[in-house]
This record gives sequence, structure tokens and C-alpha cells, in this order.
Amino acid sequence: MNQATSPSRIAVIGGGVVGMTIALALQRQGHTVSVLDPRGPGEGASYGNAGFLATELIDPLSTLATLRKAPRLWLDPHGALALPLRYLPRLVSWLGRFIAAARPARATKGRQALAALNGVSVAAWKRCLAEIGAEEELLASGYLLVWESTRGRVAAKAQMEHLQRWGYEVEWLEAAEIRAREPGLAGKLSHGLYFPGAHQVRDPHALVRRLAEVFEARGGGLCWTSVSRLEPRDEGVRLHTDAGQRDVDRAVVAAGAWSHYLAESLGLEVPLETERGYHLTLPTRGEALCQPVGSAERHCVMTPMSCGLRVVGFTELGGLTLPPRARRYASLRHHVQALLCDSANLDDGAEEWMGFRPTLPDSLPVIDRHPDHSQIFFAFGHQHLGLTQAAITAELMGALVGERAPAIDLSPYRITRFMNGS
Repeated sequence: MNQATSPSRIAVIGGGVVGMTIALALQRQGHTVSVLDPRGPGEGASYGNAGFLATELIDPLSTLATLRKAPRLWLDPHGALALPLRYLPRLVSWLGRFIAAARPARATKGRQALAALNGVSVAAWKRCLAEIGAEEELLASGYLLVWESTRGRVAAKAQMEHLQRWGYEVEWLEAAEIRAREPGLAGKLSHGLYFPGAHQVRDPHALVRRLAEVFEARGGGLCWTSVSRLEPRDEGVRLHTDAGQRDVDRAVVAAGAWSHYLAESLGLEVPLETERGYHLTLPTRGEALCQPVGSAERHCVMTPMSCGLRVVGFTELGGLTLPPRARRYASLRHHVQALLCDSANLDDGAEEWMGFRPTLPDSLPVIDRHPDHSQIFFAFGHQHLGLTQAAITAELMGALVGERAPAIDLSPYRITRFMNGS
């Protein structure tokens, strides 16, 4: 066997949904794999996501339309965008790159790259879960996106036609049809889009724990320690951790919002910023809705799960150290009260949570190997789509490590794409 295909010791840095799916994929290839993370499996951003495979989100976060709406969203007290003033000086450079990514030609390339990943993501999850006997974790739920105001009809029609051109099955619903499909919704409704092919998971945290259990049962190592830097060596990689040094043959950086620090220790500048996402989980309302429901105007998603009703929203560019802002939870309650038929007692056991989404200016993840140290790989920066794209990222990483042809072109996700300042 050559080095690419022979079994080796591989460390995956990051125990979230991306890291755990990668660890399982590499383990299946015969490698001895360990996962290093300072917390338990899925305790980071994977813990609190919407639990919904958002395959229809093929537009980059930065487009001309987004930039036009941004001031209104920022000024709205319940709006979906927050930029804490004390963090703004640190955001200037990243925001400049984000605005530049909205140029139509760049946005088109980003859309093509997101669609390439999203288009094969559900099939990849089905393969992953079937291999470990956990098919029931993925549900064919459908997804409903609603508008409350008639002013959104033109935009909704345009969005439907746009997605249909990309091959998505989308149905138009009027208000009465929405209520028939989702009796749990209240208030004024105008129209909506229904995605019959959409999927969700039963509980994202439980899913990652199950991945970890299978990984460990098959001989994988779970090491709850923090990695401060990676040191390439002739015979592999030395990891500098809180528990001392560890030598491996190869390493995969899948540490989410902390990944750029490890890339920097390897001489690579990656303009990653942290989107702080907020959620409420209402444990007694798991049957309040029949399927995931998104509000186009409120920019939030409600997903019925085995752990309760999960309400997720907000893009807050505030880094890793600022404390959560209580008014974000108040805004989520405000939206739930307006959207649910039964919105009484929202504080009855409600869980408030804030986590960190790793986002790059062009909205694309990094799926690549180090340009100078071929034993080091990267898989991070999936923004809102970490759960959606985790299983396909794992398959692509398996191809990279095994030096096989990947299922899709990986050039849009190269780590060096930012080295010229773009």
C-alpha cells in the first residue's frame, strides 16, 4: 500500500457534527482515529442548531439584496442582524471582504458551490446513518416557509422560481392551504412555500452523541482536551494540547469557530468570523408543529424535535468572548408568540442557548489540505449549514485523505482562496 491508502493514525480536532462524521468516515477506511475537543461530542454549535437540513439555502449570505436589507434588519429591535458596537472595530476588515463577496460574479460562483454541496447532502446523510444503523435519526419532514404580509408575494414568487430553476421541488401555498398543512400556526398569514423533499433530524445533539458512541465502540478515541497548535514534522504532525504533546501521522482541523487559530499556527490566514446564533427550546411543545416552519420576515425557524420545539434565529457578529444578550431570547419569544396558536407559558422549562457559527466572507466552507504540509487537512467554516453539509464533507474528506477523486470539484473550498486579500 502507498502512504495515502495505508492505515495511519489520524487526529480529528473538533467533536461537533462535522468532526464526528469525518472521524467515522476515516475510521471506515481503516485508519486509527482519535477526536480531540475540550467539550463532549456535539456540545458546541452542533448542540443548538435548528435540526433542519437547509438544502434550499444556496444563496451566499452576502448578496446585493442582503446588503440592501441589512440596515433595516440592524435597526429593528427584533431584527435578525446584530452588530455589537464594541465589536465593530474588529469586524471592519471582515465586513469589507463580506461586502466584496456580494459582487454578482462572486455571488454566482458562491451559489454554484453551495448548491453543489447541498444537492448531495441528504443522500450523504442517508449513507452515513444507514452504515451505523441509525436511519431513524433522519426524518422526511418537509419544510414550510411562510410570509405574513402580502408585500412579500413578489419576492416569494421570485424565490420559488429561482429554486425551481436549480432543481428544487417547491409548492406555492395560499393562507388557507398553509393552515390546513400546519394547524399549529396562528396570526395573519398571507402565503408560503412548501418544500416536500426537505428533511430534519430528531435531535441534533442526540445525533452527534450517537455518532460518537458508534465511533468509540469501533475503537475510536475520544479525548476531551484543547489543541493550541499543530506542528508539522517529517513523519507526521505534533499536536500541542492541554494534556501534553501527541504525535500522529495526519490531522484534520474541524474545530468550527476556533479553526482559524489553528490555521494561523500553520502560516495560513483565514478570515473567519463568528456568527453567534441563539435558540429557545420549549420542551413541552415538541408537538406544536407538524414540520419545520420558517418565517421569511422574522428570519427564524421553528423545528419540532424529540427534545421539544426548537426556535432558532439571529445573526450576531460578536466574536467568541462577549456574553449572550438577553434581549435576543426576548425577541425569539416575541416571534413565537406571534406565530404559534398556543404560545402561553413560554418560560415553562424553556432552555436558552447561544453558540458560535464559523462563517467566511464568501459563505463557503474550507474543505482542503495544507498547501505545504500534505498531512494536514481542513474542514470548517460551514456557517448556517454545518448540519446540512456534515456528511458530504466527511465523504469529501475521506476522498482527500485517500487521494481519490472527490465527488464534486473542491477548488471553490480551498483554504488559500483568501491569501490574495479577496
